[in-house]
Amino acid sequence: MRAKRTSLVHIIYFSRLNLSPDPAKRSEQIGDIGRVAQKKNEFSVITSFLVIEGNFACQVIEGERSSVHETFDRVNADQRHREVQISEWREITKREFVHSFKSAQRTATNETLFAKANLLPMLQRGTPKASAIHGLCVALQNDAMSRQGIDHLFI
Repeated sequence: MRAKRTSLVHIIYFSRLNLSPDPAKRSEQIGDIGRVAQKKNEFSVITSFLVIEGNFACQVIEGERSSVHETFDRVNADQRHREVQISEWREITKREFVHSFKSAQRTATNETLFAKANLLPMLQRGTPKASAIHGLCVALQNDAMSRQGIDHLFI
């Protein structure tokens, strides 16, 4: 029996970031990415999680097929990203992320999660596994929710 097709998909991609080396300017650029993505994703009913690790970005984007493709096309055309590569594109049965746009960078608070994922060496080689990117995004979301006192998501 053939599985029922769904219009809900996710794309997991990674890229090299083309951001300023100046910490203040870089922080401003990352903030701008978040503000613009938040608005556009809300309008397109997209949920996503972006991880910034060094000079690399990884993201899971989920939603309706056409909206996800339009969103990915915007990312791919954005001059702040280069060498954008899709790690995984597939149909999904339900969303796993709750925010239209959420992002995380390595901090003292989440160091253990980043260390466990060990993404940086894979990104430097250009060979990150979609499962590693996805796993880190889910772990970071769960950690953030737990810190807010939310222990279970009904998605």
